[in-house]
Amino acid sequence: MKKASEYRQHAEECRQLARGLPPGAQSDQLLGMAATWEKLAADRSAFVRRHPELSMRDEHREEQVHHASSAART
Repeated sequence: MKKASEYRQHAEECRQLARGLPPGAQSDQLLGMAATWEKLAADRSAFVRRHPELSMRDEHREEQVHHASSAART
């Protein structure tokens, strides 16, 4: 099991790789993978908010900060 922050990092890596490719099947596949990583991050984040006692070390605090910064951007 990974932290939501790790899933978000994987998503960003996929987006960076996709930006380095010409439009097409490969970049589309990487963007699809990024979307999947983001979904996993959202699911993990929601789980940690519901069950902070089951979070990994510092994960609950990380998610509180991420959630607050995301809310501030909207």
